[in-house]
Amino acid sequence: MPPPDTELTVAVRVKPASARPMVGGCHEGPHGPALVIAVHAPAVDGRATEAARRALADALDVPPKWVSLRVGANSRDKVFTVDVVAAGRSVGSGARARLRRLRDGAS
Repeated sequence: MPPPDTELTVAVRVKPASARPMVGGCHEGPHGPALVIAVHAPAVDGRATEAARRALADALDVPPKWVSLRVGANSRDKVFTVDVVAAGRSVGSGARARLRRLRDGAS
């Protein structure tokens, strides 16, 4: 298991086939307070999951390859992990702060 400072665990509630894509808000889900991500993609063949993964990466300002699905491939409630240390550069504190602002509305 990696040290806690190298990964950020993010609970997500995906809203597939949304008219307006967005990242923000909180949903009390089975994995705790979850970031709400609405995507255009339908919940077919993993398209909504992939769109949510990319939207999360963009919102946290990390490359998509650093974000991976841990739990919830066939559910609207998912858990992603974000590798916040790559190439010797830590982005953990910034990603955590952005997540708090997006999910909780904190400044």
